[in-house]
Amino acid sequence: MKPPKPTEAELAVLRVLWARGPSTVREVHDTLSATRSVAYTTTLKTLQVMTEKGLTIRETHRGQHLYRSRDAEHETQRRLLTDLIDRAFGGSTTKLIVQALASRKASPEELREIRRLLNEHAADKKQEKDHG
Repeated sequence: MKPPKPTEAELAVLRVLWARGPSTVREVHDTLSATRSVAYTTTLKTLQVMTEKGLTIRETHRGQHLYRSRDAEHETQRRLLTDLIDRAFGGSTTKLIVQALASRKASPEELREIRRLLNEHAADKKQEKDHG
């Protein structure tokens, strides 16, 4: 069973956990509070709720509670993106990409990566066609 979609606050916590790896509440809180005003008890409660929801896993290591994301960053992003494509773009990847590129200018490096992925995708489709 997949976990529910994370809230904005939960995504902020997940970004910390993806960057740092398993972390204590204090480590997550210190990272979050560097860019926003958040109480330690709020960070603790958020992690507790996230664990109940199945977004994080709490482990005990040397007497400390460490939290880690249940899913890898790319898995969560893929799940959120699939939901967005379905809800906002009627399932059309093309519409998503057109809007994304119209909304925010891509760097030359990002455009190269997009071209590489498109070429890779086209080659995979051609190979499927040739062998299918």
